[in-house]
This record gives sequence, structure tokens and C-alpha cells, in this order.
Amino acid sequence: MQARSIARELALLGMSQLSDKPGQLAHQDFQALLQAAVNTLTVEAKDTLETAADELKRGSSQLVDSDIKANDLDSGRSMVEQAITLTQAAINRLATALELPEFIQLTNQKEVRAFAQELLSNAAKYQADVDERLNTAMVAWQLKRLPRIDRDILRLAVVEIEYLGTPDRVAINEAVELAKRYSGEDGYRFINGVLRRVVSGEVAAPSAAKVPDAPIN
Repeated sequence: MQARSIARELALLGMSQLSDKPGQLAHQDFQALLQAAVNTLTVEAKDTLETAADELKRGSSQLVDSDIKANDLDSGRSMVEQAITLTQAAINRLATALELPEFIQLTNQKEVRAFAQELLSNAAKYQADVDERLNTAMVAWQLKRLPRIDRDILRLAVVEIEYLGTPDRVAINEAVELAKRYSGEDGYRFINGVLRRVVSGEVAAPSAAKVPDAPIN
């Protein structure tokens, strides 16, 4: 797993802890936000395993019922198909759950934490400018009308492009991958379209400088 990809996902989860009001973004404890994101992943892993266990149990019951309660071949076949569907869903959930412990472990790497914090701090610092640019790019739509997760994915991508020097293609591809995991088909397609309008020059650049402040020696 790429360190920066992990950092982006960690930052996205941390973004959910940020206020949507720019005036309330100062003096955030970004390390605390990142730890909250890791805690969210830990809970997700537990819930995923519990859901998978329930699906396996229901699938097993369906197989038993298909043998005992089925009145004819068609109803028996239907019960077996339902059992297979439940079992497949459980397998998919288990695969996801097995990836999470490794992901959680990798979030503690210094490089991952540093980039995630950089994303969060710049997202907080430039949110007003980023939101203005996104609203312009969406033309007949408004950022505030989007699901929170979609807003945050868009914000992180624009922050990377405008303030952290990430190549447009990389930032857009990473945003699309995040949307596929946390949003949906309509979400990732919409996000892809908005970001392509942002980088195509169809909207004006934000008034703030496009590079982060130079460190103080």
C-alpha cells in the first residue's frame, strides 16, 4: 500500500471531524483528528467482522431451509441462491476486514502521519478559497448540497493540486479511488468531472497563493 494513498484516506476520515465553517478551523489539533480517524477504522473492522459472521449464519440457515422447507425445485433453488449471495457478501466483507489491521498499522508510520497532517492543515487553512473554486466549477450545483464525504474528497484533491504541488492526474485519480470506496458510482463520476473542470482552467484560481507558506527557520 502506498504511503501517500494511506495518508489521503486517513486525512479524509479526519476531515469528518472538521467544522464546515472556515471561521472555526483555526487551532485544530490535527494529531487528535488523525487518531480519531484510526479509531474509526478500528470500529469499522469490528463491525465488518460482526456483519460477515451474521451473513454466514443466515446463509447457512438458508441452505438448511432449502432442504427442509422448500416445497418445490424452484423454491429450493431460490433459497440456495440466497444462501450463496449471503455467503459471497460475507467473504467480501471478510476480505475488507482483513485489510484494515494492516492499514491501521501503516497509519502509524511517520511519513503517513506527516502527509495526512499536511493535507488536513492546508484543507483547514484554505477551505474558503477551495470551496469558492469548487462552487464555480460545479456551475449549476452547490458544494453544500453534496454529501459530506464527496465535499471532503473534492477539497482534499484541490488542496493537493493548488497548494501541495501534486500533479493534476495523480490528485484526480486518487480522489476517484477514494470516492469508489466511500461514495458510489454517481459520486466518483461527479467528482471526476468537477476536478477535471477545475484543472482545465474553466474556473478562476483562488486569490491565495498556490504554494504553502515557507517554513520559518
